Amino acid sequence: MDTQYDDIINLPHHVSPTRPQMSMQDRAAQFSPFAALTGYDSAVKETARLTDQRINLDEYEIEALNARIQLIAEYLEDKPEVSITFFKPDERKNGGAYVTATGVVKKIDEYERIILMQGGEKIPMNEVIEIAGELFRELE
Repeated sequence: MDTQYDDIINLPHHVSPTRPQMSMQDRAAQFSPFAALTGYDSAVKETARLTDQRINLDEYEIEALNARIQLIAEYLEDKPEVSITFFKPDERKNGGAYVTATGVVKKIDEYERIILMQGGEKIPMNEVIEIAGELFRELE
C-alpha cells in the first residue's frame, strides 16, 4: 500500500545543531490550560460575600448607651467584664459586620471617642450598638 508519505516516513528525526532540545516538562507546559481571566474567580467570590448594613440608633438608644459608658467609667477601677457589640466596617466593600468584644475595659477616651479593651482592641464609640454585663443588671 503506497501512501503519500512513503518517501519521508523512515527518515531520522531532525535535531538542530545550534538550538538546545526542549525538556519534556517545557513541551508539556505548552499544552497546559490557560487562565485568560486571571483573578476573575476571586472577584466573583468577593462580590458574593455578604456584609451587614450599619444600624442607625435613635436618640433614646444613644442616650442609654452613653449612660452605660459613663457607668463603666465610674467603675473602671473595679475592672468589670462587659460585652460590647459594635459595627466593624468592611475594608473592601460597602457594609461590614457586627462584632462582639468581651473583656475588661482598660480606658475610655472621650476625646477620641474610643473604648480601649485590656486585650488591645479599640472600639469606636460611634459604632457601638449594645453593651451588656453584670454591671448593668439593675438597669435591665
